Amino acid sequence: MGKNRLEAFSDGVIAILITIMVLELKVPHGESIGALVPLIPVFLSYVLSFVYLGIYWNNHLHATGKVTGPIL
Repeated sequence: MGKNRLEAFSDGVIAILITIMVLELKVPHGESIGALVPLIPVFLSYVLSFVYLGIYWNNHLHATGKVTGPIL
């Protein structure tokens, strides 16, 4: 089996994970810059998670030419 099917599946899973992460971001209560301060840790954890998933997504399955049983 070629790696295209596994790449497509993992692309879909990663896209769903990123979507779920975005849904967890909350709207700040207030109109000032100070209203964003409590959300900074959540936003930074989102950015780090997004970067990690982006790096994984960019590098996944490039080292293999064929999908075998142990890879699955």
